Amino acid sequence: MENRPGGGEPPGAAPSGPQGPGPAHHAVRAPWPAPTAYPAPGYGAFRPPPWHMPPPPPPPSAGSGAGVLFGAGVAAAVALSALGASVLIVVNTPREAPPTGGTDVSLHYEDTMAAPPNAVTVDVADHPLYEAPMPEPVDCETPELQPESDESWQDFATSVGGCLEELWAPVLTDLGLAAEAPEFAVTTESPDPADAEGYTLAYYEGDFTRITVVLPNVRELGAQVRPDEREEVWLALMGHEYGHHVQHATGILGISHDLRMSAGSEADELDALRRTELQAECMAGIGLRGITDGGADTLEVVNANFNGGGDLPTHGTAVNRAFWLEQGWSQPTVGSCNTYGAEEGQVL
Repeated sequence: MENRPGGGEPPGAAPSGPQGPGPAHHAVRAPWPAPTAYPAPGYGAFRPPPWHMPPPPPPPSAGSGAGVLFGAGVAAAVALSALGASVLIVVNTPREAPPTGGTDVSLHYEDTMAAPPNAVTVDVADHPLYEAPMPEPVDCETPELQPESDESWQDFATSVGGCLEELWAPVLTDLGLAAEAPEFAVTTESPDPADAEGYTLAYYEGDFTRITVVLPNVRELGAQVRPDEREEVWLALMGHEYGHHVQHATGILGISHDLRMSAGSEADELDALRRTELQAECMAGIGLRGITDGGADTLEVVNANFNGGGDLPTHGTAVNRAFWLEQGWSQPTVGSCNTYGAEEGQVL
């Protein structure tokens, strides 16, 4: 999730992440107007330096050739000696005769088990996830956050992440998914380019199953939030990013990426991206309800700070962001977060 005053996700990008093949990052953007110009389509809000192959090792010097050959010969001799010893050990070790009688269990094997599994088709608009009931609330004790302490932010993110893991685990288990728990990290390096009109608060990396909080940027936003409201705001931030993890675990995030990459127009690309982000916002509502006391004032605080500003072409209008957050907060099934099956007006 990225908080970008005046910023927006590039049409081909998930809200926070580097470009590249496959889903990478998703981030949160703040409710301010987006810039008129878009970066080139990509799967992220920022572009890291290209990967480089490590340099090849230097060639051996002319004087070292004999030593290398001699060493190789010694190694080969040792290897052959070891092989001979192992053969002798195997040959000289008495073998027990196989037991006779009993049941031949191979007769009970099914030939179909040897066949490769069928491909699984993921329908983002008709997914089994949407039939799941809302997860039961969990007790979540979070450490007091000291905003200026990197260690405190790490502890807070890890603690909240553990609560969200406990909240969502039964849903994924009931779907037959053994999802890897995400890692929670903090960074003092902003992924945003120097000329960016906004800033990234946090992002999800599907390739690494990791949620990262960008410390200089959350501190900048935190200075604008009342101290007694900051925890609810950060819980919503973590809930949104964890929503991207749920999308990743269920295959929705990968299909979303494919939809954007294969879009025939910028409008279609943005539509797929907004549906992804608004679903994560709905899942933030599920997280808020599941790990807080469920007071209505919590929802009001989050909407005021995240969804009370301008419209974003990548994350939806302020009205729709608030609508989907409330859907996750108030409805009885996860199907309330089916943004992919929603009418166009609900995902603008």
